[in-house]
Amino acid sequence: MDQYILALDQGTTSSKAIIFDHSGKIKSSNQKEFKQIFPHPGWVEHNAEEIWESQVAVAKAAMSGAGLTARQISAIGITNQRETVVLWHKKSGKPLYNAIVWQCRRTTGICQELKENGHEDIFLHKTGLRIDPYFSGTKLKWLLDNIAGARQMAQNGELCFGTIDSWLIFNLTGRHVTDPTNASRTLLFNINNGEWDEQLLDILNIPCELLPQVIPSCGDFGCSRREIFGSEIQIGGVAGDQQAALFGQACFEKGDIKNTYGTGCFTLINTGREPVISKNRLLTTVAWDLGNGLEYALEGSVFIGGAVIQWLRDQLMILERASDSENIAHSVENTGGVYVVPAFVGLGAPYWDPLTRGTIVGITRGTSRAHLIRAASESIAFQSRDLIKAIEADFGQHIDILKADGGASCNSFLMQFQADILGIPVVLPEITESTALGAAYLAGLFCAFWRDQEEIKENWKIKRRYTPEIKTEKRDKLLHGWQSAVTAARSFKIT
Repeated sequence: MDQYILALDQGTTSSKAIIFDHSGKIKSSNQKEFKQIFPHPGWVEHNAEEIWESQVAVAKAAMSGAGLTARQISAIGITNQRETVVLWHKKSGKPLYNAIVWQCRRTTGICQELKENGHEDIFLHKTGLRIDPYFSGTKLKWLLDNIAGARQMAQNGELCFGTIDSWLIFNLTGRHVTDPTNASRTLLFNINNGEWDEQLLDILNIPCELLPQVIPSCGDFGCSRREIFGSEIQIGGVAGDQQAALFGQACFEKGDIKNTYGTGCFTLINTGREPVISKNRLLTTVAWDLGNGLEYALEGSVFIGGAVIQWLRDQLMILERASDSENIAHSVENTGGVYVVPAFVGLGAPYWDPLTRGTIVGITRGTSRAHLIRAASESIAFQSRDLIKAIEADFGQHIDILKADGGASCNSFLMQFQADILGIPVVLPEITESTALGAAYLAGLFCAFWRDQEEIKENWKIKRRYTPEIKTEKRDKLLHGWQSAVTAARSFKIT
């Protein structure tokens, strides 16, 4: 009886399940979008129970679609949108509030107060992170401050806090656990010693009683309850989405780099066994722990990547389907001088400017729908280029090739423009679902479905290579325009 690995890929806008065979190829998959909740400007929430229900539904559908039973699934790997926070009752398993999403900016005031009180260096050197509403810690503080009785219940051990991986594992197994990649995104986890940090918890007034146990990314997270899939299935691998993508792209060596083009864009470079503290406002994060100690990465985050195309479709309604953006962008030679800076929730690395908002510059009477769509598409590549240049400066060496993955990497216009604006080749793997594949690999290593990382490397193959096609003069002109647009956007602040 053939065996497979089931990856649960819980993302920002949809829940996905993918079943992989031993060669890393997809046997079956299923996906379901869920509701995005915007209660106030800059606030973003999800219904945590809807996330769980959608995730288990697509897992069952993927298994059914392939004609597989639970006994043919060797292990489950979980990967998830990071930083998003759920707070729930330990006994009932019911959330106290909607999940607060990583994009949510409601804790800007808390972050500003932490900075004014001189805490930036403490958080930076212990967590590798900037004080920003992006991360989980201030979201959890907001929940404890704003839900009546929550802090006392937490101190009494009645509540559980977790990122989405913890929430899914709790519902699957009843265990309250997480892995170091997700813990490292909370502002509460010391990446130097691999433990929750008492000083940081004290600063944020968060009781340690509600924190999950941290176990290696490739480890024993328990077994799913029999009634969910018909038989118990071992959960053997967990990683936040971007670290999972780094693993799925087989970026196992120091200096290996990838960029994931999804709702946001996330560039990670493997820095090995030692954390590198950025001098260019990037993040230092845990890459994974295979059970033999922490490994690290430098990361840059674009908050709005592919989401800018969703905005064109859903809010402006100038696109019927997101996939139409590729042909429309190709239909004009350039943007007509238009630049879109999609700072809908502020700017991430290397700017870390939470007060900047989205801006369009260069509009003329001749600006068309196609120009705007092309400019929005180009903004994804411009933002990623800013990250990669900052990573080069921190890492101290030139990057000569970029591995790309994620849903938007299927857009050939975007990938070619990315190669053009970087001046280096961009390569896509045969399996672009690197995030789910990374979770599958972690789980498969735990249960010996794959022997080691060398065997995994043999699965990685190039599907397509994009090489730069524009001259340096044109590249410099485009970059000058982009930098001017960012400057213009940052000059307008929401106060």
